[in-house]
Amino acid sequence: MRKKRFIRALKFLPIAVLFVALFGLIVMSLWNWLMPALFGWKVVTFWQAIGLVILSKILFGGFRGGPRGMHWRHRMMERWEQMTPEEREKFREGMRSKFRGFEPPSAKPSAP
Repeated sequence: MRKKRFIRALKFLPIAVLFVALFGLIVMSLWNWLMPALFGWKVVTFWQAIGLVILSKILFGGFRGGPRGMHWRHRMMERWEQMTPEEREKFREGMRSKFRGFEPPSAKPSAP
């Protein structure tokens, strides 16, 4: 069993390295193309771009991925299931009134 995991990790390692290198290259290219021209900031190296990616993940996204990052959705579904039909309609009306300007044109009632 351990040998299979080790072989799987060895297969995954080159893909992970390639992904990190490609992502760092993309971040570096976008930064060096936009930031100096727009804001007068300095050009970054590849390793600085990798550091920016890691820093932004720590500050804004963390390192959890997949379904665990969507915990709010699970909580909302649980709340929705516990609501009565009247509470659900009240919630829908509250959302409609709050976001009335964001409805698609076909959903807006026509003015007389």
